[in-house]
Amino acid sequence: MAAVRLTLFPVTATPPSSLCSFNPLSRCPHLAYLSSSSYSLSGKILSPNSNLPVSRPLSLLASALAIASRASASYSDVSIAIFVKIRVLFFSRERVDFATNYCTTGVLRATTRRLVFATRSKSVATMAASQEFTGNLKREVEKLFDASLRLTVPDGTCVETEVAASLPGKPGDYQCNNAMGLWSVIKGKGTQFRGPPAVGQAISKNLPASEMVETCSVAGPGFVNLVLSSKWMAKSIEKMLIDGIDTWAPSLPVKRAVVDFSSPNIAKEMHVGHLRSTIIGDTLARMLEYSKVEVLRRNHVGDWGTQFGMLIEYLFEKFTDTESVTETAIGDLQTFYKESKTKFDSDPDFKEKAQKAVVRLQGGDPIYRKAWAKICEISRTEFAKVYQRLKVELEEKGESFYNPFIANVIGELDSKGLIEESEGARVIFLEGFNIPLMVVKSDGGFNYASTDLTALWYRLNEEKAEWIVYVTDVGQQQHFNMFFKAARKAGWLPDSDKTYPRVDHVGFGLVLGEDGKRFRTRSSDVVRLVDLLDEAKTRSKTALIERGKDKEWTPEELDKTAEAVGYGAVKYADLKNNRLTNYTFNFDQMLSDKGNTAVYLLYAHARICSIIRKSGKDIDELKKTEKLALDHPEERALGLHLLRFAETVEEACSNLLPNVLCHYLYDLSERYTSFYSIHQVIGSPEEASRLLLCEATAVVMRKCFHLLGITPVYKI
Repeated sequence: MAAVRLTLFPVTATPPSSLCSFNPLSRCPHLAYLSSSSYSLSGKILSPNSNLPVSRPLSLLASALAIASRASASYSDVSIAIFVKIRVLFFSRERVDFATNYCTTGVLRATTRRLVFATRSKSVATMAASQEFTGNLKREVEKLFDASLRLTVPDGTCVETEVAASLPGKPGDYQCNNAMGLWSVIKGKGTQFRGPPAVGQAISKNLPASEMVETCSVAGPGFVNLVLSSKWMAKSIEKMLIDGIDTWAPSLPVKRAVVDFSSPNIAKEMHVGHLRSTIIGDTLARMLEYSKVEVLRRNHVGDWGTQFGMLIEYLFEKFTDTESVTETAIGDLQTFYKESKTKFDSDPDFKEKAQKAVVRLQGGDPIYRKAWAKICEISRTEFAKVYQRLKVELEEKGESFYNPFIANVIGELDSKGLIEESEGARVIFLEGFNIPLMVVKSDGGFNYASTDLTALWYRLNEEKAEWIVYVTDVGQQQHFNMFFKAARKAGWLPDSDKTYPRVDHVGFGLVLGEDGKRFRTRSSDVVRLVDLLDEAKTRSKTALIERGKDKEWTPEELDKTAEAVGYGAVKYADLKNNRLTNYTFNFDQMLSDKGNTAVYLLYAHARICSIIRKSGKDIDELKKTEKLALDHPEERALGLHLLRFAETVEEACSNLLPNVLCHYLYDLSERYTSFYSIHQVIGSPEEASRLLLCEATAVVMRKCFHLLGITPVYKI
C-alpha cells in the first residue's frame, strides 16, 4: 500500500505550474484549511471538509483540483498557483508520471483543461512585450493564440489550439484555424458571436501584445493570419548565431528512448537490405539526441538460435584448432554460411551432429561456447567495417543477451493467465489476429516472439525506457503488432499507442534495382554493403579528379571529400524518400550534382562557406558587432525558413519520418539560391547583414547534415 503525504499551498501572484495552470482565488474560504493540512494515506481517507473518499494519490489530487475549479467561478480576477507536493514513501512496481501519463487520460485531464480555460486574468492579455524565443517558432505562436483563446471562449469550453504554417502564396506566416470548430461548439448557447468570422475577429483582437507580431488579420470563415515581425525574426537569428544552434533544439516529452536498428545476423554479411535500417535508425537516434533525449542505441543482432549448431559443427570440420581461426581463414562469411547450410540439408549425420551441438551450446558447454564466440567475433569485425564507413555508433545487445531472462518473463505472462496450450506449443491468443503469438515452441525451445517480449520487458523495467523504436522492414509489421498487443494485454504498456511508455515499429520498403526487382548482383546474390559504399566513394573520387581537384587539393583532402560525398549520397538517397516506400538504387542519380541530392546540397553549403571566406571578414566578430536585417522579400523568406528548423525536427521526431528533415534541407537550399541570385553579398551596402544571413544558413545546414549522418564539405 502506498503511503502518501500531500500538501496544497495557495500562493498569490506566482506563475502557474506546468501540471495545473489556472486562475481561481487567493483568499478563498474553500481552500483556506488546505494551506496547513497534510494527510498520510493508508487505504481510504476522508478530507476534513468534504466527503471525498480517496484510495490513490491521483484521486486526491483530482479532488483538490475539483474544489478549486468550483471556487474559481467566484474568484476569477486573482492569479494563484497550487503547488502539489506528493511524497511517495513506497510504491509497488507502479510508475506514475503526472505530467505525461495521467494528465493525458481520465479525470485529471478533464479537470485541468476546464481549469485552464476558466482563466480570465487580465495578465494574460498583457503578455510581456519582449518574448524570449525558445527555438520552436510554431510553439511560440501557439502560446499567443492559446492566450487569446482563453479570453475568447466561454467558461468550461475545451479548445485545443490549431495553428499551422501558412501555405506558400497565402497571407500570413502562421494561421489559427479555431474559429469554425469553436463556432460549432458555442452556437445556440447564448453567445455574443454571429458566426465564425466574428469568432476569428475576437481571436485576433484578444491576441496578446508581443514583439513577435507585425500584423494579424482575419480572412474567409474566421481564419486568423499572423505576420511575424521581421525585426524580431532578425533578432532571434542573431541570438542563435551567438548562443549556438543547440538553443533551437526541440523538447520532447521523454527523457530516455531505445532505438533498435541495424540488427544483422551473425555469420552473414551485411547487405543492402541492412542499409535502410542502419541509416534510418541512426538518423532517428541523432534527432532524438538533439532533442535532449538520452538514446540507447541497440544492435539486436541475431547471435542465438538453432543455426549456430550447424555453423559450429562446420567450423569443427574445417578447422581442427578453432582457437587459431581468423577472419582470413574462414574467408567470406556468406559463403561459409551457405556451405554449412548445404551440408546440413544434404548430410543426415551432419544434421544430427548440428542438432546436438545446439543443445550443448545452450547448455553452456565451454568448447561450444568458445566456438560460438569466435564466429561472433569474426562477424563483428565485418560489421564494424560498415559502421565505421557510415559513422554509426551502436551498442550490441543481441538475442543471447536476453536469453537468461526469457524463462522468468514467460513465467510472468503465464501467471497472468495469458499463455495457453495449442498443438503442443505455448501461445498467446490476441483479439484481431487469425493466428496466436507463439512464445514457446512444441519442442520447448524459444523463438523470436519470446526473445522480443523479453527484450521489451528488460527495456521497460531495467533500462527504464519511455519510448522504444524498432527499425525493420515492413514485412515484419504483423509480428510487431502482435507482440505489442501481447505486451498491452500483460499490462506492460498503456492501451493508447500514443501514451508513454510507448513502442513504435518504424517500417521501411525495399531497395530495388533498376529492373524494379530486389537489388542484387548479376549473379543474383545480395549486394555486400561494404562493396556498395566503397563503389560510391570510388565514383565520387573519379568525378572530383575529372574536375581537376586532384591538382588543387592534397591526397588527404581529395580522399575525405570523396568519402563525405559518396557515403552522404547513399544516405541521402535513402532518407529523402518516405521510408514506407520502395526506392530504386541508382548511383548516377544519387551522385548527380543537380536536383534533390546530397551532392547538390553539399556543394550549396560549400559555396556559402566560400562566399564568407572570400569576403575576408571575421564572421565571429560580425556576430558580436553587426546587425541582421530582413528588409527584402527573399531575405525574409530565407529567415522565416531558418526559424522553422526546430519545429521541423520535432515533426520528424514525433512522426519518425527522416524525409521531413530532408525536404526542409532541400527547401532551405532553394530559398538561399533565390536570395543569392538576386542580392549581392560581397561589396553591397548590406554586406555585413547578408554575411550573417549566409552564416546562419550554413549553421542550420550543417546541423541538418549532422542529424542525417552526413559529413559536410567546406570547399568543392
